Amino acid sequence: MAANYEDRDTLFNFVVKEGNAVKGLIDSGMSCVPQPFVQPLSERIATPNGQTCEAVQPIDLSQIEGPCHTEVAKQIVEAAETLGFFQLMSFSNNLLRSENKAVYLKEVSPSKLVKYGTSFVPEKEKAIEWKDYVSMLYTNDDEALQHWPLQCREVALDFLQSSMAMVKRIVEVLMEDVGVILEEERMNSLVGTKMVNMNYYPTCPSPELTIGVGRHSDMGMLTVLLQDSIGGLYVKPDNGDWAEIPPLNGALVINVGDTLQYKSAEHRVRTTNIGSRVSVPIFTAPTPSEKIGPLPEVVERDGVARYKEVLFQDYMNNFFSQPHDGKKSLDFARAD
Repeated sequence: MAANYEDRDTLFNFVVKEGNAVKGLIDSGMSCVPQPFVQPLSERIATPNGQTCEAVQPIDLSQIEGPCHTEVAKQIVEAAETLGFFQLMSFSNNLLRSENKAVYLKEVSPSKLVKYGTSFVPEKEKAIEWKDYVSMLYTNDDEALQHWPLQCREVALDFLQSSMAMVKRIVEVLMEDVGVILEEERMNSLVGTKMVNMNYYPTCPSPELTIGVGRHSDMGMLTVLLQDSIGGLYVKPDNGDWAEIPPLNGALVINVGDTLQYKSAEHRVRTTNIGSRVSVPIFTAPTPSEKIGPLPEVVERDGVARYKEVLFQDYMNNFFSQPHDGKKSLDFARAD
């Protein structure tokens, strides 16, 4: 007799505990969305209406060191302050060639550096997110080449290495905007935690019922995202409607996290029935032992400290212990 995937316990065991993931449901011949994946009406993403946001216009970071430095820096600061998302040009997207997609979910190395899973915190979610992933923590090159999944370790490591100089340069631009010059040691501490995810969103028979990733803001400094051509990333501007950041060939999406804070915007991902989607984010964040809090220069400028100083390990533990719920994770660090 076929398993009853409408029963949450049966589905949870198959998808999460046994590691078959959402892809396993699709491969088993499932043709409709099981109830445990059906989102409340308030969380569903309407059929795409073509609305896009201003982040569609890319910034050319290659011009930051030349005579256009002031203008490029202004574009970065403005994007970080207003939307918290922007796109950068002049990068290769070889990481997402179609023939590589299927291997991201197979033969995951049994290592503390690699985690394979479905959804975000499925044990606590009212409805499970329609996403599988492999998450790879970076410690050093040797351990990455030893423990990361064989099929993608070299190209993923190359993507990470090529992105870090860009991340640091963007952080420098944003810090200079508020009158802060970071010493190298401090910079390395603020982006000392580095993680590469391979996100896989299987084709969904009823995308109007599900979400790929729920409403949230990222916890770290900056996220670098490589999208494939399918799209589905939505961001919510202040006092505005959800709008899509469409994929652009050769572009990376950059978004500000809670730690950097300029504008850590809510974002989410819709599912699709036109094909499976792959995205590869690099998350950069402080080292767990780093204390994070308002910069004195910003407090002096604004006349108020909106957040308290916290140990980043504590903020990270809180973030990963709760389901996605908009920007609620920031409450942990808000000043009393």
